[in-house]
Amino acid sequence: MDTPMGLRERKKDETRRLLARVALDLFEERGFDNVSVAEIADAAGVSKKTVFNYFEVKEDLVLGSGKHHIEEPAAVVRQRPVGQTPHGAIRDYLLTALAERQPMTGLSGRPHVLRIGRLVHTTPALAVRNMQYQDQSQHLLAKALVDEGASDLSAQLIAAQIHSAQQVLLAENTRRVMAGEHPDDIYPDAVTATQHAFRWLERGLGDVLRREQ
Repeated sequence: MDTPMGLRERKKDETRRLLARVALDLFEERGFDNVSVAEIADAAGVSKKTVFNYFEVKEDLVLGSGKHHIEEPAAVVRQRPVGQTPHGAIRDYLLTALAERQPMTGLSGRPHVLRIGRLVHTTPALAVRNMQYQDQSQHLLAKALVDEGASDLSAQLIAAQIHSAQQVLLAENTRRVMAGEHPDDIYPDAVTATQHAFRWLERGLGDVLRREQ
């Protein structure tokens, strides 16, 4: 039997999903810049204040479902096993995400994910907000590397290289999916490209910050 807290959390999740769904429909119909938060609230049957209780800014109505990925690279580094380098740990994390067809790899053919991708691609404000997310993720990764013993400069350089590789891989997968290729057909190439990219990183980074214990 659900606890009261469980019921509250489920209700909040349902409201969050409703708002995102209504917003996406309106944005596709009329354009992101032509729809106000007040109009979204009205269409969803809630107040404007309620919308901002769930989403910090208007752009997060589209991008908010992916915010949890911001902290993942840093978490992967912190939780990597003995004998593993940061870049090796993130390589394995990306390979797992590819196998699971996670949207953050660009290798998802789910209609909802494709709708968001098309909207982001054609809406400058969403592209800017998405870039802010990426900058945050890179910053958190660099901080994790500092905590692991890297100097601030080294951490920033390593994080930038890892993050850039990830973005290049994401862009290529996204391009092919948006062009109509099936994710399952792309998957072998995506795995090969990921392994290739991280071999290049390994040549430069070597054993840096390999976990000893």
